[in-house]
Amino acid sequence: MDNELLLRIVTNPAVLVGKPVIRGLRISVDQILRSLAAGIPEAELLKEHPELEIQDIRACLLYAARIVEDERVFPIPTA
Repeated sequence: MDNELLLRIVTNPAVLVGKPVIRGLRISVDQILRSLAAGIPEAELLKEHPELEIQDIRACLLYAARIVEDERVFPIPTA
């Protein structure tokens, strides 16, 4: 299921300078994530962008999770 969702996220140098976008639309993953972080409900996003599907929003969240899952954080020593 996860791999199917991630297929919705694509990159193409000719679309938004290669930023990850949803299914080749000019809606970036970044745009969706920032909207969700700002508290915009999924229903409102779907209404504002009729070409968007709920699975696209889920794909953005999964994409972001995959990006940070292997991130290593090293504490900065304090004096």
